[in-house]
Amino acid sequence: MMSRTLRLSDGTKARAVEAGAGAPVLLIHGVGLRAEAWGPQIAALSADHHVIAVDMPGHGESDPLPGAPLLPDYVAWAARVIQALDLGPLSVAGHSMGALIAGGLAVERPDMVRRAALLNGVWRRSPEAKAAVLARAAEIGAGAGGIEAPLARWFDAGQEALRDQVAGWLAEVPRTGYAAAYRAFANGDEAYADRLATVRCPFLALTADGDPNSTPAMAEAMAALTQNGRAVVIAGHRHMVNLTAPDRVTADLRRWLSTEETGS
Repeated sequence: MMSRTLRLSDGTKARAVEAGAGAPVLLIHGVGLRAEAWGPQIAALSADHHVIAVDMPGHGESDPLPGAPLLPDYVAWAARVIQALDLGPLSVAGHSMGALIAGGLAVERPDMVRRAALLNGVWRRSPEAKAAVLARAAEIGAGAGGIEAPLARWFDAGQEALRDQVAGWLAEVPRTGYAAAYRAFANGDEAYADRLATVRCPFLALTADGDPNSTPAMAEAMAALTQNGRAVVIAGHRHMVNLTAPDRVTADLRRWLSTEETGS
Protein backbone atom coordinates (compact mmCIF):
# COMPACT_ATOMS: atom_id res chain seq x y z
CA MET A 1 0.00 0.00 0.00
CA MET A 2 1.35 3.41 -0.98
CA SER A 3 0.24 6.97 -0.37
CA ARG A 4 0.46 9.76 -2.93
CA THR A 5 -0.81 13.30 -3.43
CA LEU A 6 -3.16 14.06 -6.31
CA ARG A 7 -3.13 17.54 -7.80
CA LEU A 8 -6.68 18.46 -8.77
CA SER A 9 -7.80 20.70 -11.60
CA ASP A 10 -8.67 23.55 -9.20
CA GLY A 11 -5.12 23.59 -7.80
CA THR A 12 -5.91 21.82 -4.53
CA LYS A 13 -4.48 18.51 -3.40
CA ALA A 14 -6.03 15.25 -2.27
CA ARG A 15 -4.27 12.33 -0.61
CA ALA A 16 -4.88 8.85 -1.96
CA VAL A 17 -3.86 5.46 -0.60
CA GLU A 18 -3.44 2.84 -3.32
CA ALA A 19 -2.86 -0.89 -3.53
CA GLY A 20 -3.16 -3.67 -6.08
CA ALA A 21 -3.64 -3.88 -9.83
CA GLY A 22 -6.65 -4.48 -12.04
CA ALA A 23 -9.97 -2.71 -12.51
CA PRO A 24 -9.99 0.50 -10.43
CA VAL A 25 -12.18 0.95 -7.34
CA LEU A 26 -12.44 4.30 -5.53
CA LEU A 27 -13.32 4.27 -1.81
CA ILE A 28 -14.62 7.38 0.00
CA HIS A 29 -14.87 7.40 3.80
CA GLY A 30 -17.30 9.11 6.16
CA VAL A 31 -17.15 12.31 8.20
CA GLY A 32 -14.30 12.51 10.70
CA LEU A 33 -12.36 9.53 9.33
CA ARG A 34 -9.66 9.06 6.70
CA ALA A 35 -8.66 6.72 3.88
CA GLU A 36 -7.36 4.10 6.32
CA ALA A 37 -10.93 3.53 7.55
CA TRP A 38 -11.21 1.21 4.54
CA GLY A 39 -8.25 -0.89 5.74
CA PRO A 40 -9.88 -4.35 5.56
CA GLN A 41 -11.36 -3.67 2.12
CA ILE A 42 -8.09 -2.24 0.76
CA ALA A 43 -6.26 -5.36 1.89
CA ALA A 44 -8.82 -7.79 0.49
CA LEU A 45 -9.90 -6.14 -2.76
CA SER A 46 -6.36 -5.22 -3.82
CA ALA A 47 -5.72 -8.92 -4.49
CA ASP A 48 -7.39 -8.42 -7.87
CA HIS A 49 -8.32 -4.73 -8.16
CA HIS A 50 -6.53 -1.40 -8.19
CA VAL A 51 -7.96 0.08 -4.98
CA ILE A 52 -7.76 3.81 -4.31
CA ALA A 53 -8.97 5.20 -0.97
CA VAL A 54 -8.99 8.97 -0.72
CA ASP A 55 -9.05 11.42 2.20
CA MET A 56 -12.16 13.59 1.99
CA PRO A 57 -11.68 17.39 1.78
CA GLY A 58 -10.46 18.79 5.08
CA HIS A 59 -9.63 15.31 6.36
CA GLY A 60 -6.29 13.57 6.62
CA GLU A 61 -3.96 15.28 4.16
CA SER A 62 -6.55 16.56 1.66
CA ASP A 63 -7.15 20.28 1.29
CA PRO A 64 -10.52 21.60 2.51
CA LEU A 65 -13.20 22.98 0.22
CA PRO A 66 -13.69 26.76 0.39
CA GLY A 67 -16.60 28.53 2.01
CA ALA A 68 -19.56 26.55 3.33
CA PRO A 69 -19.70 23.59 0.92
CA LEU A 70 -22.76 21.42 0.49
CA LEU A 71 -23.06 17.91 -0.90
CA PRO A 72 -22.88 18.93 -4.60
CA ASP A 73 -19.53 20.60 -3.87
CA TYR A 74 -18.18 17.32 -2.48
CA VAL A 75 -19.55 15.48 -5.52
CA ALA A 76 -17.76 17.94 -7.82
CA TRP A 77 -14.59 17.40 -5.76
CA ALA A 78 -14.87 13.63 -6.24
CA ALA A 79 -15.23 14.15 -9.99
CA ARG A 80 -11.98 16.13 -9.94
CA VAL A 81 -10.33 13.27 -8.05
CA ILE A 82 -11.42 10.79 -10.73
CA GLN A 83 -10.11 13.13 -13.42
CA ALA A 84 -6.76 13.39 -11.62
CA LEU A 85 -6.51 9.59 -11.31
CA ASP A 86 -6.86 9.34 -15.11
CA LEU A 87 -8.03 5.74 -14.95
CA GLY A 88 -11.24 6.19 -16.91
CA PRO A 89 -14.65 5.36 -15.45
CA LEU A 90 -14.37 3.33 -12.27
CA SER A 91 -16.38 1.68 -9.51
CA VAL A 92 -17.06 3.96 -6.54
CA ALA A 93 -17.96 2.87 -3.00
CA GLY A 94 -18.68 5.29 -0.18
CA HIS A 95 -19.44 4.95 3.51
CA SER A 96 -21.83 7.33 5.31
CA MET A 97 -20.98 10.82 3.95
CA GLY A 98 -18.91 9.01 1.33
CA ALA A 99 -22.07 7.12 0.36
CA LEU A 100 -23.85 10.41 -0.30
CA ILE A 101 -20.93 11.46 -2.50
CA ALA A 102 -20.92 8.14 -4.38
CA GLY A 103 -24.66 8.40 -5.00
CA GLY A 104 -24.31 11.98 -6.20
CA LEU A 105 -21.53 10.97 -8.57
CA ALA A 106 -23.65 8.19 -10.05
CA VAL A 107 -26.39 10.76 -10.71
CA GLU A 108 -24.28 13.69 -11.90
CA ARG A 109 -21.43 11.91 -13.68
CA PRO A 110 -22.57 8.52 -15.02
CA ASP A 111 -19.72 8.80 -17.53
CA MET A 112 -17.27 8.43 -14.64
CA VAL A 113 -19.02 5.71 -12.61
CA ARG A 114 -19.13 2.06 -13.67
CA ARG A 115 -20.74 0.92 -10.40
CA ALA A 116 -21.87 2.64 -7.19
CA ALA A 117 -21.97 1.16 -3.68
CA LEU A 118 -23.49 3.09 -0.78
CA LEU A 119 -22.56 1.69 2.65
CA ASN A 120 -24.56 3.01 5.61
CA GLY A 121 -26.00 5.73 3.43
CA VAL A 122 -28.90 7.99 4.36
CA TRP A 123 -31.99 8.78 2.29
CA ARG A 124 -34.79 11.12 3.30
CA ARG A 125 -34.40 11.18 7.08
CA SER A 126 -37.48 11.42 9.26
CA PRO A 127 -38.20 14.90 10.66
CA GLU A 128 -36.96 13.75 14.09
CA ALA A 129 -33.73 12.30 12.68
CA LYS A 130 -33.12 15.40 10.56
CA ALA A 131 -33.59 17.67 13.57
CA ALA A 132 -31.09 15.61 15.59
CA VAL A 133 -28.42 15.59 12.89
CA LEU A 134 -28.84 19.32 12.20
CA ALA A 135 -28.46 20.01 15.92
CA ARG A 136 -25.25 17.98 16.00
CA ALA A 137 -23.97 19.85 12.94
CA ALA A 138 -24.58 23.12 14.75
CA GLU A 139 -22.73 21.85 17.84
CA ILE A 140 -19.74 20.76 15.77
CA GLY A 141 -19.74 24.07 13.91
CA ALA A 142 -19.64 25.88 17.25
CA GLY A 143 -16.69 23.80 18.43
CA ALA A 144 -18.75 21.61 20.74
CA GLY A 145 -20.04 18.06 20.38
CA GLY A 146 -17.49 15.50 21.49
CA ILE A 147 -16.69 12.12 19.96
CA GLU A 148 -18.12 9.89 22.69
CA ALA A 149 -21.72 10.02 21.46
CA PRO A 150 -21.00 8.82 17.91
CA LEU A 151 -18.62 6.15 19.19
CA ALA A 152 -21.34 4.86 21.51
CA ARG A 153 -23.73 4.64 18.55
CA TRP A 154 -21.23 2.94 16.27
CA PHE A 155 -19.73 0.19 18.44
CA ASP A 156 -20.82 -2.60 20.77
CA ALA A 157 -19.06 -4.03 23.81
CA GLY A 158 -16.15 -6.20 22.76
CA GLN A 159 -15.16 -3.89 19.90
CA GLU A 160 -12.86 -1.69 21.96
CA ALA A 161 -9.82 -2.01 19.68
CA LEU A 162 -11.78 -0.82 16.65
CA ARG A 163 -13.46 1.85 18.75
CA ASP A 164 -10.08 3.18 19.87
CA GLN A 165 -8.78 3.22 16.30
CA VAL A 166 -11.76 5.23 15.08
CA ALA A 167 -11.54 7.51 18.12
CA GLY A 168 -7.98 8.31 17.12
CA TRP A 169 -9.08 9.40 13.65
CA LEU A 170 -11.92 11.49 15.04
CA ALA A 171 -9.56 13.18 17.48
CA GLU A 172 -7.08 14.06 14.72
CA VAL A 173 -9.41 15.44 12.04
CA PRO A 174 -9.12 19.21 11.56
CA ARG A 175 -12.13 20.81 13.21
CA THR A 176 -12.95 23.02 10.21
CA GLY A 177 -12.93 20.09 7.79
CA TYR A 178 -15.02 18.01 10.18
CA ALA A 179 -17.58 20.77 10.68
CA ALA A 180 -17.89 21.53 6.97
CA ALA A 181 -18.36 17.87 6.02
CA TYR A 182 -20.86 17.25 8.80
CA ARG A 183 -22.91 20.26 7.74
CA ALA A 184 -23.03 18.92 4.18
CA PHE A 185 -23.88 15.45 5.51
CA ALA A 186 -26.70 16.80 7.67
CA ASN A 187 -28.22 18.63 4.72
CA GLY A 188 -27.47 16.06 2.03
CA ASP A 189 -30.01 13.29 2.48
CA GLU A 190 -32.44 14.77 -0.04
CA ALA A 191 -30.00 16.35 -2.51
CA TYR A 192 -30.14 13.42 -4.93
CA ALA A 193 -32.94 11.41 -3.30
CA ASP A 194 -35.33 11.23 -6.24
CA ARG A 195 -32.68 11.41 -8.97
CA LEU A 196 -31.37 7.99 -7.97
CA ALA A 197 -34.07 6.73 -10.34
CA THR A 198 -31.77 7.79 -13.21
CA VAL A 199 -28.93 5.52 -12.06
CA ARG A 200 -28.50 2.54 -14.39
CA CYS A 201 -25.14 1.14 -13.27
CA PRO A 202 -24.90 -1.77 -10.80
CA PHE A 203 -25.90 -0.23 -7.46
CA LEU A 204 -25.44 -1.63 -3.96
CA ALA A 205 -27.11 -0.15 -0.86
CA LEU A 206 -25.68 -1.87 2.21
CA THR A 207 -26.35 -1.16 5.87
CA ALA A 208 -26.59 -2.89 9.24
CA ASP A 209 -29.74 -3.61 11.18
CA GLY A 210 -28.28 -1.88 14.25
CA ASP A 211 -27.70 1.45 12.51
CA PRO A 212 -30.61 3.73 13.49
CA ASN A 213 -29.53 6.52 11.15
CA SER A 214 -28.96 4.45 8.01
CA THR A 215 -31.90 2.14 8.29
CA PRO A 216 -32.70 -1.03 6.34
CA ALA A 217 -35.75 0.80 4.96
CA MET A 218 -33.46 3.50 3.53
CA ALA A 219 -31.21 0.93 1.85
CA GLU A 220 -34.18 -0.90 0.37
CA ALA A 221 -35.75 2.35 -0.88
CA MET A 222 -32.53 3.47 -2.57
CA ALA A 223 -31.95 0.12 -4.24
CA ALA A 224 -35.56 -0.01 -5.44
CA LEU A 225 -35.26 3.44 -7.02
CA THR A 226 -32.27 2.54 -9.19
CA GLN A 227 -32.52 0.46 -12.35
CA ASN A 228 -29.98 -2.19 -11.32
CA GLY A 229 -29.99 -2.01 -7.53
CA ARG A 230 -29.60 -4.46 -4.69
CA ALA A 231 -30.06 -3.90 -0.95
CA VAL A 232 -28.11 -5.79 1.72
CA VAL A 233 -28.77 -5.62 5.47
CA ILE A 234 -26.15 -7.16 7.77
CA ALA A 235 -27.56 -8.38 11.06
CA GLY A 236 -25.95 -7.73 14.42
CA HIS A 237 -23.83 -4.72 13.48
CA ARG A 238 -23.95 -0.92 13.53
CA HIS A 239 -22.68 2.07 11.58
CA MET A 240 -19.04 0.98 11.16
CA VAL A 241 -20.03 -2.33 9.60
CA ASN A 242 -17.11 -2.33 7.13
CA LEU A 243 -14.79 -2.58 10.17
CA THR A 244 -16.91 -4.74 12.47
CA ALA A 245 -18.02 -7.21 9.76
CA PRO A 246 -15.23 -6.83 7.20
CA ASP A 247 -15.49 -10.28 5.63
CA ARG A 248 -19.21 -9.97 5.02
CA VAL A 249 -18.90 -6.45 3.61
CA THR A 250 -16.01 -7.43 1.36
CA ALA A 251 -17.96 -10.43 0.06
CA ASP A 252 -20.88 -8.16 -0.85
CA LEU A 253 -18.53 -5.69 -2.50
CA ARG A 254 -17.01 -8.52 -4.54
CA ARG A 255 -20.46 -9.56 -5.70
CA TRP A 256 -21.17 -5.93 -6.65
CA LEU A 257 -17.88 -5.67 -8.54
CA SER A 258 -18.72 -8.79 -10.52
CA THR A 259 -22.19 -7.54 -11.52
CA GLU A 260 -22.45 -7.04 -15.27
CA GLU A 261 -22.72 -3.41 -16.34
CA THR A 262 -25.82 -2.25 -18.16
CA GLY A 263 -24.49 1.06 -19.46
CA SER A 264 -25.37 4.64 -18.50
